[in-house]
Amino acid sequence: MHTFYEIFGTGRDLNVLQMTCRTIVVFLAALILIRISGRRSFGLHTPLDNIITIVLGAVLSRAIVGASGFLPVMGSCTVLVIMHRLLAFGMVHHRGFSKLIAGEKVLLFKDGIFNEPNMDRMQVCREDILEEVRKTALTENLDGIDKIYIERNGEVTSIKK
Repeated sequence: MHTFYEIFGTGRDLNVLQMTCRTIVVFLAALILIRISGRRSFGLHTPLDNIITIVLGAVLSRAIVGASGFLPVMGSCTVLVIMHRLLAFGMVHHRGFSKLIAGEKVLLFKDGIFNEPNMDRMQVCREDILEEVRKTALTENLDGIDKIYIERNGEVTSIKK
């Protein structure tokens, strides 16, 4: 056990070698945790997925710098990943739960008319929508666009006529 403390240190008084060793272990643990968490953690970017990304990074950093105990950090990160998996499972299998956690797409434009109340609710302006149409539909002409939505992950998508 003495060798373990010699390599990884304890508390906040860590030397370069100890922080480097912690960094290597935390990196490998993070890789394992992210693989367990699944591709959606860094692919879909719904609020649930953003939370796991931010919190996992914040908690793991505490293990590197010695701000918290190494094993409690790894335990809490494992719980975070398990919670993410359970919530994601619930979202996949229960539409109502998915709507509660991630929301639904919101119609911003239809038949040549912007839906101002929905735009206000989603806090987007016409220029934000037009920018996304230029990027995704590669056009500035809304005559060829049937509908525009803001998706659950915050992306704006357009449906051509």
